[in-house]
Amino acid sequence: MKIMNPVVHFEMPYEQSDRLMTFYSQVFGWEMNALGQEMGGYVLATTTETDENRMPLRPGTIGGGFFPKGPDMPTCPSVVIAVEDIGAAMKRAADAGGTIVGHPVEISGIGQYVAIIDSEGNRIGMLQPLEM
Repeated sequence: MKIMNPVVHFEMPYEQSDRLMTFYSQVFGWEMNALGQEMGGYVLATTTETDENRMPLRPGTIGGGFFPKGPDMPTCPSVVIAVEDIGAAMKRAADAGGTIVGHPVEISGIGQYVAIIDSEGNRIGMLQPLEM
């Protein structure tokens, strides 16, 4: 069986974090957690039960996050795809006509992350989790 790289996270922009957190917690019952300015104003959305490492307990479910709108940020929802080797995945993306946005960054306790633009102009994230 071929190993595929799964979608592990979603991301969407926001204008007002308090309004965003109220909406998603009231409408969907999600646990919303503002990570503060040291994490760029990111708001983590827990959408399903998780273990002690914040990993979903039920197969096929993912969580997500929200980032402040800005001139250099995507204006629509995007997904984050887990990869085993971020360097190799970046090379495959570039070879297939994609564009790498910046350099991989270390997300403490999570892994390495980089954004890319696919061949159709969609911005997506790639994540090499600490454990995969």
